[in-house]
Amino acid sequence: MRPSDVLHRATANLERHGVESPRTSAEVLLAGVLETDRAGLYARAEGLSTAQARAFGRALCQRCTGVPLQHLTGTQAFRHLELIVRPGVFVPRPETEVLVDVALQTIPGLAVDVGTGTGAVALAVRHERPRATVFATDLSPESVALAKENARRLGLEVTVWEGDLLAPLPPELEGRIDLVVSNPPYVSEHDRASLPPEVRADPVLALLGGTTVHRRLAAESPRWLRPGGALVVEVGDGQADEVRAIFSEHGFGGVHVVRDLAGRDRVVAGFAP
Repeated sequence: MRPSDVLHRATANLERHGVESPRTSAEVLLAGVLETDRAGLYARAEGLSTAQARAFGRALCQRCTGVPLQHLTGTQAFRHLELIVRPGVFVPRPETEVLVDVALQTIPGLAVDVGTGTGAVALAVRHERPRATVFATDLSPESVALAKENARRLGLEVTVWEGDLLAPLPPELEGRIDLVVSNPPYVSEHDRASLPPEVRADPVLALLGGTTVHRRLAAESPRWLRPGGALVVEVGDGQADEVRAIFSEHGFGGVHVVRDLAGRDRVVAGFAP
């Protein structure tokens, strides 16, 4: 059977199981099995070997049960980077690239990514602002280990510490940070059940939180930020007004909301007094 026929059947199977972007999932999985890219996939004339067909079938079955595509491929593209991803660590989403866009507008000299996960935001900032000094923190030992691995693999110098929010930072950084950036856990317990299976596969620690972490960051960041330094955070649907008010309550000025490409309120940013 030609790859095009295999893809047609696989896409239909994934669609029946309610998998998001079934055609893309089928293409990515088959390209991985055949060790080629999308162009090579469609240029291929010969069929699959028995071993390849079995490997592809196993991957399809896992995807049908809600296993994230990134957990099956082991990688995730984020801006100009390809990151290693693993179960137990939050998979970065394309919409978070807007968070990086806003962060880069501050042209940071000293930046801290709080709740770094795979290291996506910290590494993107370091990659696109090579002169910046970038730190990252995460409460999860698995995330810290993976962020360090991604930094080594990409050859990007980012210091990653384990700990809660800004607590791991050394005291000498007080009042010197140009940017605190974070994609905190913001899903409410009520909304969790409505999430797609691949999102629910992410660790609870990285998902659930409402605006709790936003409030803590607004309270803790002024100690670490220089005057005029920026706090930039991602928010969930319907949270922007509340987070903007929280920033204002803690003395941040120039507080504003940035929308993503889908027109949703995605980022809140403000500047320390």
